[in-house]
Amino acid sequence: MRPNPFDLDDHDAYQAWREHKLASAPTRIEDLLVEVEDPRALSPAEHEALLGRCRQSNMAVYASRLEETEGTEIPRRCGEQFGLFNLDHNRGAGADAVTSLTVQSDALHARYIPYTDRAIHWHTDGYYNRLDLQDHGLLLHCVRPARHGGENALMDHEMAYLLMRDTNPDHVRALMQEDAMQIPRNVVDGVELRPDRSGPVFMVTAEGRLHMRYTMRKRNVVWKDDPAVRAAVAWLEELLTGDSPYIFRATLQPGWGLVSNNVLHDRSAFDDDPDPARKRLLYRARYHDRIRGT
Repeated sequence: MRPNPFDLDDHDAYQAWREHKLASAPTRIEDLLVEVEDPRALSPAEHEALLGRCRQSNMAVYASRLEETEGTEIPRRCGEQFGLFNLDHNRGAGADAVTSLTVQSDALHARYIPYTDRAIHWHTDGYYNRLDLQDHGLLLHCVRPARHGGENALMDHEMAYLLMRDTNPDHVRALMQEDAMQIPRNVVDGVELRPDRSGPVFMVTAEGRLHMRYTMRKRNVVWKDDPAVRAAVAWLEELLTGDSPYIFRATLQPGWGLVSNNVLHDRSAFDDDPDPARKRLLYRARYHDRIRGT
């Protein structure tokens, strides 16, 4: 079998990966930032700069000259340059599977927190999906930020794994259990849109890559009644609500975007502009693919 740093019994592979991961890890949000002309048509140098950061920390932030240009083709064409094609056609997204994240009060969107101005706790996207249809890639593109607030916090899920394993490998072992977390079914107007789904927090894909399913939204998850799981979840919450140097915070500005392998993230509450034409607007594209070359 090939060495795998995410195998808890493969100490040598983990130590080699850990050494490389820590040596190349960014420590400032500026380390993740790349200036680009147009994310729809990246130059070779721009593409390599973004890809290099994704290889290091599973994410990169671009600052483009598009400013408030609208159009869901922006994240779609950006994603295609990183091998991202298999979009998650999730509930609330548009016909092209790209979601417009803006405050919406209609019956379809209002019950879901991303379409409100409230804070969103730490999570990875699509944690409630079937295990064979997980979201491995996540792109955000900002057209307009909120008047106040709407800051994102970001953390590489591989770094969360590293810090947890260094602290207590049994925490990782607990969260790799197939029934560590259950996502309750989603029922709307008596119709079941999604059944109960159980699965691990940390998964290793068939290609040997680490994937994470997680939410801190307590009403959206039921943790296994197991002291080891409870201890691991408490440790993870303490990490994400603390001041780790590996947590980065940024408010995306017009023309800015995030390219990522679905890292951990949250969003602070915000106040919108009273002018409806100036409302906060971000595009979100979720992919069943992982960024090619990472």
